[in-house]
Formats: sequence, structure tokens, C-alpha cells
Amino acid sequence: MTTTTTKDLYTIMHERKSVRKYDPTFKMTQKELEEILTEATSAPSSSNLQPWRFIVIQDDATKKELRAIANNQEQIETSSAVIAVLGDAEMYKNVEKIYTQNVTEGHMGEEQKNITISNTQRMYPAAPLAVRQNIASFDAGLISMQLMLIAKEKGFDTVTMGGFDKVKFAERFELPENQFPIVLIAIGKAAAPAFGSSRLPLEDIARFI
Repeated sequence: MTTTTTKDLYTIMHERKSVRKYDPTFKMTQKELEEILTEATSAPSSSNLQPWRFIVIQDDATKKELRAIANNQEQIETSSAVIAVLGDAEMYKNVEKIYTQNVTEGHMGEEQKNITISNTQRMYPAAPLAVRQNIASFDAGLISMQLMLIAKEKGFDTVTMGGFDKVKFAERFELPENQFPIVLIAIGKAAAPAFGSSRLPLEDIARFI
């Protein structure tokens, strides 16, 4: 894994752009995609329940189908892969596995594990579905941004897409009821420079009290 300095991080942040024109002849390996996803999972999540799930679409015929579901966006077909970021509204069902691993890796003791599991099992299943979906969507945003920065650091380009038919996507990819699509991320090599974009000044978006 490449060690990134603070200066390098700022460079990566500013060089990352939303690329929509990709070299269709460039193909990433599954290992490269797996490395990016693995690093991205260091992102934070509510109660460390990690409610993100992924479908990585590399097959050309499947990407062609997906393009029809995603408003005919060209980058669906020309990018090396499309990473569908999903949310799991039943993320709490992994709590014992996650916190047992925490103990095994030395991050907490057995007593704290049991308290955390008990609290999670009491709170999360009782929360309305919309609340759990909002939690999963927020956490998916965190890992998606991290994923795109890691991809850029490794020399790849990305773009996020929220404009797709989520009902048709869920049907096509046979998602279980507890999972729902949130965003698509195209990844590959740019075939043309991305457009730059401006940002609102700080005084328009922040208050210091």
C-alpha cells in the first residue's frame, strides 16, 4: 500500500474529477478492483456496522444492459468497470461477527463487545426502515468518496452516478429485500480531460460561532 503524505492527499483531492469519457480498450484486473475496495472499507460507519455492499460489473453484455437502466450514460459501457454501491438495511445482523473480530484483533475486551452487541440488537431492529436506510445511505457516501480518492491515488479515474432506475436495477440484479442500490461508480482510464468546476466561497457555506 502506498503511504500518502498530507501534501499528496491534497493533490489527489484536487486532481480527482468526474470523468465521463473513458478508454474502452483499457481493462482493470479484478485484483486491482479488489485492492481499491479493500482499502476503501477503512471508511467509518454507524456503530461500525459497515452497511455497504458492492456489485462490481465488468462483463460487457451486463454493462450494456445496465446502460439502458442508467439513462443511457456512455461511461457505463466505456469504463473498465461499474461499481454499484448498495446499502443493507439489516446491517445489524452482522454485529456479532464484527465485534467478535474486534475482540480477536485486540480492539476491545469481551465485556465491551457484549454491551455493544446488546445495545445494537436493541436499537437497530426497532428503528424504522427509513431510518436504517438513511444510515446505510450516509455510510455509503463515506465509503464512495474514499473509494474514488484511493482509485485516483492508484492512477484510475471515476465518476459517481445517481441517475438510474433503482427499481429496475434491484430487479435485474435480484437484490434481496434488505439491500437497495444507492450509487453507481464508473472506474477506468480517462480518454479525455474532465471539466473543472468551481466551488462556493467559504463565507457562503460556513458559520463560525
